[in-house]
Amino acid sequence: MLNLLTEFLKYVFIVMIAVYTICAFRSASAKTERRKNKLALRQRIIMFSFHGLCFLLLYLKTMDVQMVVFYLAQLIFFVALPLLYKVIYPKTSKLLLNNMCMLLMIGSIMLARLSFPKAVRQFEIAVVSSIITLAIPYVFRKLHSLEDITWVYAVSGIVLLASVFIIGQVTYGAKLSFEIAGIGVQPSEFVKIIYVFYIASMLAKSKELYQIGLTSVFAGLHVIILVVCKDLGSAFVFFVAYLFMVFVATHRVMYFALVTFAGCVAAIVSYYLFSHVRVRVLAFLDPFSVIDREGYQVTQSLFAIGTGGWFGMGLYGGYPKLIPVVEEDFIFSAISEEFGILFSVCVVLLYLCCFVAFVQTALRTRNQFFCLVAIGLACVFGFQTFLTIGGAVKFIPSTGVTLPLISYGGSSCFSTLIIFAIIQGIYISLREREEMERGEY
Repeated sequence: MLNLLTEFLKYVFIVMIAVYTICAFRSASAKTERRKNKLALRQRIIMFSFHGLCFLLLYLKTMDVQMVVFYLAQLIFFVALPLLYKVIYPKTSKLLLNNMCMLLMIGSIMLARLSFPKAVRQFEIAVVSSIITLAIPYVFRKLHSLEDITWVYAVSGIVLLASVFIIGQVTYGAKLSFEIAGIGVQPSEFVKIIYVFYIASMLAKSKELYQIGLTSVFAGLHVIILVVCKDLGSAFVFFVAYLFMVFVATHRVMYFALVTFAGCVAAIVSYYLFSHVRVRVLAFLDPFSVIDREGYQVTQSLFAIGTGGWFGMGLYGGYPKLIPVVEEDFIFSAISEEFGILFSVCVVLLYLCCFVAFVQTALRTRNQFFCLVAIGLACVFGFQTFLTIGGAVKFIPSTGVTLPLISYGGSSCFSTLIIFAIIQGIYISLREREEMERGEY
């Protein structure tokens, strides 16, 4: 009977995520607030129904009362968070808020299935992070000097990255984090936000060649420290954010081409300098020739995706734990195996919807600093997603970065919630200005 329920629900989940995704894109293009509110309500109904059914299945599969307690705690959180935003910030983007909660729900479901202690830990971090980041939109409304502290951004970012190089712990061949009071912290997750603020502040002041050159020097120093720490996934994200922010600020194709060429040269140099880069490239080019060594993780990922097929094996129907570090780098493969490729495609589209909403917010704002900040954060969010999913499906070599809001990782979860809160702050300010111009505020 339980197997029949699992088989039935896997099709229900695909329909749910598909309808939710359609509502998300329709909301992104909706012209009136009434229409957006109606679509947001539909999204919430689907979101909570999906969440409840998944945890019902998790409980029936494990018969663990802790699953029920964990679900109820999450239910309170996911009901309370939108209500707090609605009370404190009536003009918040419901689309971004819903998508953020949906991605967190998918992550908590998969982590509860893969490793319950990690799921609990991730949820605790998400709750604390959400409470802290709730203040960020207010800060954006009240502080008007964020673009004036350029060198605070530059120095603090470099110091934080340098501290990892000096006292950081080596994880999978790279220096990524250090511990504070027993809690692991990955500074690059937070520095990428500071880094975006630095570039936006520099380019908002001037777009002269000297200013771009000075911006490039300090931006390059960030990337060089990451490369020396062998955190090449983060270095790639930093590089792409810089590339697109400079292009958006200057609209000069020559700059884009030169920076792209420099990045290609740097990638080739990294290949010859670092052995673990060559290992990942080998695993990408022909993982089956080294299936028992370097290619094991990638091949297991591909087997999981292939086994799941279009409709998946059902929750608890697959063997995702055969993939090393599945909770972090390859959680997309676990989703594909148990929920199916169709479900995974909708997850990708949800990330795309968030990226589009970020860019829409950037293009609508008249403040150049905020525009560049939103563009930079959109690039950071979008490209990190691309790197994680691309590595899981063998589209690109694995880079070791996490899937935002879904993968296990406290620093990644916290920094992504900060990004969403910053975009919300820009969006709220934008709506208030537009209503003032129409005489409605």
